[in-house]
Amino acid sequence: MTAPHQQPAEDRSPAAHEDPTPPDARRVTPSSQRIAEGAQKLSESGIPQALADLAQASDKAAALNAHGGELCEKLGIEYLEASAQRVVARMPVEGNRQPVGLLHGGATISLAESLGSMGAFIHGAGLGRVAVGLEVSTTHHASARSGWVIATAEALQLGRSIATYEVVVRAEADNRRISTVRITCFLKEL
Repeated sequence: MTAPHQQPAEDRSPAAHEDPTPPDARRVTPSSQRIAEGAQKLSESGIPQALADLAQASDKAAALNAHGGELCEKLGIEYLEASAQRVVARMPVEGNRQPVGLLHGGATISLAESLGSMGAFIHGAGLGRVAVGLEVSTTHHASARSGWVIATAEALQLGRSIATYEVVVRAEADNRRISTVRITCFLKEL
């Protein structure tokens, strides 16, 4: 029996942290024909061909490692896995430390934003849209002094105009959570 002020468990609405939208409703998945048309549209708009073809690439991580951009190159980011739903990469701590010897928070955020942006780009390319950042929010939980960090971006929302990712950055050696990042991109029509 429930107390007068409580609803039965089966009638309760989801907790604040639960998304009541069915998972399928949060995903827009373009067809292979739409992906090819989107890549063509991106190419015609001046996006480098290698990036325009990213959504169709069989090995998206290799394509990103070859064409990830200047900042990824400077930070030493290596993509391990890439799709619209999930992007995984690693980055060395060495060369990305602040003066006191800890991994720089800005480098961590750049790693996370790169993953979320590339996931959103892959998704948007299939829709003939390009991803541009709207918001990044970060919580740093721990620090790293050496080794590598590995980041995993998981899609929370893949829509027609917005893509949102949660990125968890961990120390590769002991799996400690270093940072949690949320990134939202606008999928701009060309």
